[in-house]
Amino acid sequence: MKASRRTVRLELTEPLRISRSTMSAREAVWLTVEHDGLHGHGEAVTSVYQGLGTETLQGLFAAVGTALRRFADPESALEALRAGELAGADTPPAVTAAVDAALLDLVGKRAARPVHRLLGARVAPVAATARTLGIMSPLRAAAEARRLAADGFEVLKVKAGAPDAEDDMERIRVIRDAAPGARLLVDPNGAWSTARATALLPRLADLGVAAVEQPLAPGDPDALGSLAEKSPLPIIADEDAVGFDDARRLAGRVHGINVKLAKCGGVHAALRIAALLEGSGTGLMLGCLTASSLGLAPAVHLADRARWVDLDGHLLLAHDPWTGIGGEDGFVRAGALPGLGVEPRQVGREDLA
Repeated sequence: MKASRRTVRLELTEPLRISRSTMSAREAVWLTVEHDGLHGHGEAVTSVYQGLGTETLQGLFAAVGTALRRFADPESALEALRAGELAGADTPPAVTAAVDAALLDLVGKRAARPVHRLLGARVAPVAATARTLGIMSPLRAAAEARRLAADGFEVLKVKAGAPDAEDDMERIRVIRDAAPGARLLVDPNGAWSTARATALLPRLADLGVAAVEQPLAPGDPDALGSLAEKSPLPIIADEDAVGFDDARRLAGRVHGINVKLAKCGGVHAALRIAALLEGSGTGLMLGCLTASSLGLAPAVHLADRARWVDLDGHLLLAHDPWTGIGGEDGFVRAGALPGLGVEPRQVGREDLA
């Protein structure tokens, strides 16, 4: 097998402001694995929060490409990856997830089966995805909420964590009024103190908010668990639940855990967490980073296993270079094509090989 990589820039339609930063673009590195004339693709995106820049990703993928040469086929490489024998223990989960995706894509194409069939699902997953609204003026938030509801979105995720809590509350109120039929998720990205969260949660419950994601700063899962125990609405851990060990500490203590493949290490790692959560009282949320359809596709093949689905990262882009998972009408769909089921939109396959 041989591997290649390519870096592209993903521009957002408009800057996305959250409590800790504002983002207008990020770079993605695509990994392509080739065997017997077939190609599998995976994607990792740069992340300041995770400390992953373009050069770092390029170097890590180069090392993976060298390691892949010793395997006779993608099936054995995938088995080695999941046994921890392909990528080193210090390989970032985002890189492991991209390699996992590329190998799954290639294995599926060789078997002429979509990834969800490889994972045991007979029916292609379809799920209503949340659509993110960043921190913005109430007037704009209301207009966006009305537009998204008209497009078919049933779940809206409202970013919070403005310096003045009343700014958050006003934005959530106008979104509630503009899209009365939508389920609302609120995500402060860890910006609230325990006192602020305790004061705001009952008010959010009165507004009909469905759940709040990571209200407290990460690093104190006990505080998050204590808050969830007293909360009048579900609390979902995100930044406090990076991998399996974090999920094990929080299982049964919070109402949900947001699993992002780039955080936990890929499809196999996500399935381990899903199995851990079964029967614990903690539901599974599938989340994402802002990425292309290629980057989100592996999670879409797991979407039928989640209580909450937030797979809208590709919908925030000015131009998504891949297609195949939908989402524009509020629903993501795993396709019937072999592998991940995504195809390049305006990029020739010769550029990806």
